[in-house]
Amino acid sequence: MVVQQEDVAAAATATATQHPYYPRTASIPGFVANQWPMAQLMAVFVCAAGAIVVAAYRVAAVRCSRRYYILNRTSIAGQQTVLAQLWKEYALSDSRYLTSDVFTVCVETITLVWGPLCWLTVGAVLGRSPARHGLQLVVCTAHLHSVALYYATNWAEHRATGRCYSRPEFLYYWVYYVGFNMPWVVVPSVLFCDSFAHMSRAFAALDGTKPRSKVQ
Repeated sequence: MVVQQEDVAAAATATATQHPYYPRTASIPGFVANQWPMAQLMAVFVCAAGAIVVAAYRVAAVRCSRRYYILNRTSIAGQQTVLAQLWKEYALSDSRYLTSDVFTVCVETITLVWGPLCWLTVGAVLGRSPARHGLQLVVCTAHLHSVALYYATNWAEHRATGRCYSRPEFLYYWVYYVGFNMPWVVVPSVLFCDSFAHMSRAFAALDGTKPRSKVQ
């Protein structure tokens, strides 16, 4: 009886660790290893990213990828489509994307709302609408808030429980996890400061044209 229990425990451990993601005990049902090697996936990614020159195209591509994730999050681990393999490759830096983690699903679902708002902001900027800086501030704040929560929840859980969702290799942690998400910190920060400066100058000019009340 004891031998059978040990066999069952060993089988469960082997099943839990047959994937390359961290933590090693993470349960990823139906996981199938990528057919394409990492170099080939990266070549596809680089070519696709290089082709996306216009910011609007970038927004559309990211939105499409995230929509794919939301609709297929429970089955990506066993799929071999190009998008699925790219998500599985990125998940080496954050396995929450393959375990239907509640926070990750929620934050990725919310980002779908930012797609139309980004398009509206692009239109306002191109049309030099008076609302362009207000919209840009809202969009930048949304992206900064999302990426802050993305990093903070991972960091806080690691501090509290010791659980790590990223493999420790330089490629997966510093390039994928940190590097790939940095544009969502740097670009919104620059645009936020730009819009804040424009609105501050506008209100300063407006306040300067108002008649000052005389002190009796």
